[in-house]
Amino acid sequence: MEAKIGKFFDSVGSFFSGGDQIPWCDRDIIVGCEREVAEAGDSDERKSDSIMRLSWALVHSRQPEDVQRGIAMLEASLVNNTSSPLQQREKLYLLAIGYYRSGAYSRSRQLVEQCLEIAPDWRQALTLKKAIEDKIAKDGVIGIGITATAVGLIAGGIAAALARKK
Repeated sequence: MEAKIGKFFDSVGSFFSGGDQIPWCDRDIIVGCEREVAEAGDSDERKSDSIMRLSWALVHSRQPEDVQRGIAMLEASLVNNTSSPLQQREKLYLLAIGYYRSGAYSRSRQLVEQCLEIAPDWRQALTLKKAIEDKIAKDGVIGIGITATAVGLIAGGIAAALARKK
């Protein structure tokens, strides 16, 4: 019984904290990736790998400006669609993470769906899709709660005003 109660409180806590299983990235890792891109030289494959690592670090950052930078890099790399399906899947997934972190859940869900078209059983994409759907549902519940509270306050105010007139 105690385990069920503890699980309930954990789920309520994660509901309000917005916890997900997506990792965060520190600023020092981003700096290291930027240095790696600068030192990559003329090797296209090495530079491409370094840019992918930097993109990963940026979209996993806690800083919104880093996430936006990562999104821009990934979108630019998708424009010249010369990558393999595996690389495209990775870029779409990272872009979905970026949009998820920036709060654009519908765009994130579209990108995750594209990932799942390429690899339908990819667990990372399935986990992200569930996190997106949970976030959308949570935002909907909070929106309904706010609306219900506002309606209740207005109705209470009207009822109080009518009671004073009598």
